[in-house]
Formats: sequence, C-alpha cells, structure tokens
Amino acid sequence: MQAALRVSRVIDAGSRRLAHGVAWLTLAMILMGAFNALARYLGTYIGVALGSNAYLELQWYLFSLVFLFGAPYTLRSGGHVRVDVLYGGHRREAQAWIDLCGTLLFLLPFCAVVIWYSWDSAAIAWREKENSSDPGGLLRYPIKMAVPAAFVVVALQGVSEAIKRVGILRGLSDEEVGLAEPLLEGPDPESTPEPAARELPS
Repeated sequence: MQAALRVSRVIDAGSRRLAHGVAWLTLAMILMGAFNALARYLGTYIGVALGSNAYLELQWYLFSLVFLFGAPYTLRSGGHVRVDVLYGGHRREAQAWIDLCGTLLFLLPFCAVVIWYSWDSAAIAWREKENSSDPGGLLRYPIKMAVPAAFVVVALQGVSEAIKRVGILRGLSDEEVGLAEPLLEGPDPESTPEPAARELPS
C-alpha cells in the first residue's frame, strides 16, 4: 500500500504543477479576451481592423487548455459537481466506496473512450499539419492533440484518487493517503514532512 501511495503522491505533485501553469493560462485567456473585445469596438470606432482570426482562435485555444488541463487538479481537490443527495450523508467509508466505484466504473472507462476516439483525429491532424479553415487562423493540430493528452492526465489522477480510497478503506487517515492537501495557493505539501507511515491492517 505504501508503494501505491508513493505513486499517488507523484501523480498529485504533477497535477499540482500543471495547475500552476493552468492558472497562468487563465490570466492569459482573460487578457486575450479583453483585448479582443476592446479591439472589436475600438476598431469599429476608428475604422481600422485591430483584431484578427488568430487572436480570436488564440482565446478559444487558451480556454480549451484551461478546461482540459485544469480537470486533473479539479478532480484532485474534489471540485467537480457531486450529487450530494447520494454522497454527502454517508459515512467516510461509504463515500470512499462511492468514489472508488465511480472512478473504476465511469471515470477511467470514459477517459479510455475519449482517448481512443480522439486519437485518430489528432494523429491525422498532426500528420497533415492541419491549419485553421479561417483566413489568418492558427494551426489546428496542436490543440487537437491536447484532447487525448489531457484525458491521459485525468486518467492518471483518477488512478491516484482510486489508490487513496483504497487506503481509506484499509483504515488510513486523510493525511496518510494525501487527501488533506492545502488549496493551490497554500504551501507546497512537498515542502512539509510526510506523516509517519504506520503498519497497515492485514
């Protein structure tokens, strides 16, 4: 179990670093959206085209990257919507069972299906160096490849969450399995000592 928890901590650390990058992408997306809005109205006022299809597509690409690569840390921090009428009223062990079954029966198969069906389209776009169909648009193939890549990372985070729930079902605390991590803006958990390992129940 301790070896599996070490793997889980490595995955969590990767998702946390990825989330820091996504936070900067979110800022870039907001600034790009503000620029596009100002360029459209100001350009109409002065009679000069200040915007372009490239700027509009860049905003869309940034939003896609934030949505796709923000998902792993959102899963890690429990930020996805839950049906609390079925979850919130249960004991900790029952919640762990719900999370574990949901991960194994729904999340991981769904990730596998998305990766399977998006890979061919992404590979063809990459091979043909697909470009935007709009004049002056951006290359299309990098953003298509982001879809299967992001769901690989989501699936890895799902594996990490499944490991933690198994640990809970074996009697470990939230701190021992890594569920008591601070929010993204808090101190990096890697800089704080890990809880001492104790013998697992047989």
